[in-house]
Amino acid sequence: MTPGRRTIDETTVAAYHHRGAWRSETLLDDFLARVDDDPDAPAIVGYRRGVAAPDRLSYGRLELHSRRCAAALLELGVEPGDAVSVQLPNIWQFPALVYGILRVGAIANPLVPIFRHRELAFILGRTGSRVLVVPDLFAGHDHAAMARGLCEAVDTLEHVVVVAGTGSEPGDPPAGIGFEQFFTGRTWEHDPALADELAARRPAADDLVEIQFTSGTTGEPKGVLHSHNTVRSGGRVMAEVYGLGAADVGFMASTLAHQTGFGYGLLQPLSMGMTVVYQDVWDVEQMLDAVETEGIVWTVSATAFAMDMVAAQRRRPRNVESFRYFICGGAPIPPVVVEDAAEVLEAELIAVWGMTENMIVTTTRPGDPVELVSDSDGTPLDWMEIRIVDPAGRPVAVGESGDLQTRGPSQALGYFHREDLYADASPGDDWFATGDVARLRSDGGIRIVGRTKDLVIRGGENVPVAEVEDLLLRHPAVTEVAVVGVADARLGERACAVVISTDPDLHLRSLTSFLERAGMAKQYWPERLVVTRDMPRTPSGKIQKYKLRQLIGERTPEQRPAGGTGGDR
Repeated sequence: MTPGRRTIDETTVAAYHHRGAWRSETLLDDFLARVDDDPDAPAIVGYRRGVAAPDRLSYGRLELHSRRCAAALLELGVEPGDAVSVQLPNIWQFPALVYGILRVGAIANPLVPIFRHRELAFILGRTGSRVLVVPDLFAGHDHAAMARGLCEAVDTLEHVVVVAGTGSEPGDPPAGIGFEQFFTGRTWEHDPALADELAARRPAADDLVEIQFTSGTTGEPKGVLHSHNTVRSGGRVMAEVYGLGAADVGFMASTLAHQTGFGYGLLQPLSMGMTVVYQDVWDVEQMLDAVETEGIVWTVSATAFAMDMVAAQRRRPRNVESFRYFICGGAPIPPVVVEDAAEVLEAELIAVWGMTENMIVTTTRPGDPVELVSDSDGTPLDWMEIRIVDPAGRPVAVGESGDLQTRGPSQALGYFHREDLYADASPGDDWFATGDVARLRSDGGIRIVGRTKDLVIRGGENVPVAEVEDLLLRHPAVTEVAVVGVADARLGERACAVVISTDPDLHLRSLTSFLERAGMAKQYWPERLVVTRDMPRTPSGKIQKYKLRQLIGERTPEQRPAGGTGGDR
């Protein structure tokens, strides 16, 4: 059994199958069936910054590339159950690799492009990945050079595969294995033994499809384990709730290495025969142009993206009549955004709540009124359960808040090599304690009102607060630090570092430069600094972060708070 994978009662498994939540078919089976149905159907349209014409791949072409990727992975010695790590932007090579990984019976380990040496060294060491696939250059960062350093730092990493041409500027010739030369540029399919080997390695529906690392409160990323069945269960919402089908073109700018992109931008739409439009770097003007030219119907992303779309459409109107649904998660949706989307985009915003551990669990429905979408995170899907409990584990009454728990067939199968962490979040009977605080609505739905876990969500990106604090404590001028989220109209939250310092003139740039030198991803850096002489504490000495949030939220950055706190820098 995979380390960290939880055991599910046989009766529960049988019930999932009986209800159709779990199947014997895999997401790979679904994709290959779509290829057989219509190999010429468009699968992927990929827009890349600095490239005039998008990449276009049919289902047949994508399948061929996935077969070649599978053959190349076999040549590199990848075995069933191995993790293969992929850190790529939203380009067609990503799904080709994922399906190639699944075809050899291995497990995809998607890595977000913002991860740097520190995060990657930990994850690669934890998974024991022998193969890492990276771009040469992306968003100004030399991933190939970073990967060379990772080979020296991670004993198990044997092969670095480099996808060329992903940067806007030419770089040095990449070191490592060239993706085009060794993977997709060779006619591996002519090997007569390949078909038999792939057939022998075909995964089962309960096999793992991914190890998806997510930031948490423990000071280290957690490797969430998902099978074909759990991911497919989370993806059912597309057809069964939103009524989307093969003819409905999707759009994904959120990274394919997040559960949002991996589940709703790759595996689910391609299992349904949809066309998916990718964007490697968010560009709202390009996206709205693509709505007009590609007939985009839906997307899943953070609220900030919807706000960008409304503003850009007002500046330069386009024909967006095809666009129907913007499915929003990661931040509350202000009522004005719901209204503006209906007026300016002629589209519905749909509010959802979910996690890497379980994908979409609650959702509003098409046709719900504005006031519901802006004041609710939806009701549970028919195949998922939720409950809100007080500290003693008793269900709360309507209108009251408590700890949100969930269970069902979309729930992850554990944390890789961290059985203890998953056990800590499991109160019993398959319930999972999400770490979120929610208010119970009279319609059976929820409204997220806070988090018990120590996390900041910036534009849908989880900021690992404990890890940031641990690094900042190593700064020579920092004696104590607490990182908290402050409300932001566009991104939902931004991270603010509240610091007790030996330097009265400490400025934010000193902290961010320190984090940069430590190799931490820029999106995790605090964007605001408050220097203080004391922290609010419990009687036991624990910092009361909710009081810090209240204090910071009551003033503008230009104001100095009362009491012992200094000011923003």
